[in-house]
Amino acid sequence: MIRIGLIRERKIPADNRVPLTPKQCADIQEKFPSIRIVVEPSPDRCFADKEYVAEGIEMSEHLEHCDVLLGVKEVPVDRLIPGKTYFFFSHTKKKQPYNQKLMHALIEKRIRMIDYECLMHSDEQRILGFGLYAGIVGAHNGLLTYGKKFGLYTLPPAHSVRSFRKLVAAYEDIRLPNVKIAVTGSGKVAAGILEVMVQLDIEPIEPEDYFKNEYEYPVYCHFKGRTLYARKDDNSFHRDDFHAHPDQYKCLFEQYLSKTDILMNGIYWDTHVPRLFEKKDIQRHDFRTSVIADITCDIDGSVPINTGASSIADPVYGIDRATGAQVAPFQNTRDIIDVMAVDNLPNELPRDASQYFGLHFEKYILGELFESSSEILDRATICANGKLTPRYEYLSDYAYA
Repeated sequence: MIRIGLIRERKIPADNRVPLTPKQCADIQEKFPSIRIVVEPSPDRCFADKEYVAEGIEMSEHLEHCDVLLGVKEVPVDRLIPGKTYFFFSHTKKKQPYNQKLMHALIEKRIRMIDYECLMHSDEQRILGFGLYAGIVGAHNGLLTYGKKFGLYTLPPAHSVRSFRKLVAAYEDIRLPNVKIAVTGSGKVAAGILEVMVQLDIEPIEPEDYFKNEYEYPVYCHFKGRTLYARKDDNSFHRDDFHAHPDQYKCLFEQYLSKTDILMNGIYWDTHVPRLFEKKDIQRHDFRTSVIADITCDIDGSVPINTGASSIADPVYGIDRATGAQVAPFQNTRDIIDVMAVDNLPNELPRDASQYFGLHFEKYILGELFESSSEILDRATICANGKLTPRYEYLSDYAYA
């Protein structure tokens, strides 16, 4: 018998997503008689406690008897149960300073930490994440921002409609102006952005046409791989080489800053990857981009004028092109760039996002718990039995300091 506990989210602000929906919990227990799921009560989930109870799922304030504990965001140090296997987004793999105490506690409490972000197939394709809905909500917010900034049309905030189906219904009477939209990235976030482009009948075009032509209707261009990066020495692009040596590449997006009204950024970024542009570029006389939806939201990252994460309640801030200072958004001028930089976008459509996440957990991860040895789980195990696993020994100065 494997007992799986769904823990209450306690990080502030509270996250309302869940790893498994009530219906998914019931289906799992029916399909796998050797699994029992226990849910810790919570006032914050997008699915109420009574919805789990209605599906016959046990509720308990005490999860010490569970073998595996599932959460979404980081667990407060004082709530970690020693010796357990945890799944959540730990945000430790990049040595994030704000989670070093959490890393220490995971080691000290001899916890097996399996990070959702590190669950990958053998080709390093991520298995789980909320990226699709981050892309959907981020693209929606970017278009909402443009309409509000210039007084052209009105879209409802995603969190006010609470479902993707209702969000799509809101597009039926919207006619967009002849904007040019740049979409960056190649993962699930980009897939979510493209879904919104499809729902709004925004036409896709190739980079050369995007650069040369103007249109009487809204268009977008998807920049990724060789259309976004090239080697500094010979202008070639090779995917494996780029991932191994990103510092030897340059970003090609600078040439499109004068062609783009809305930038929707969905690329994975770290400090070795070239930025989409530099801060000084916003002072160029031909800088056209007036709205940026920085969906992956790396502060001072691929979008260097991301000066900090915003919130669902207050999702947009302005950046003065002349000074780079943060100012009030929604001013009807291209002298101010409006930046949408919410770092928990899927929380605007939490039930849809949770259902999608749980589906993939059940399909690809659940069965691995029964294996005597699982490469998928081993690749995602940051620490166990009081020490880092070999794959994550690069964290030694962070984990043991």
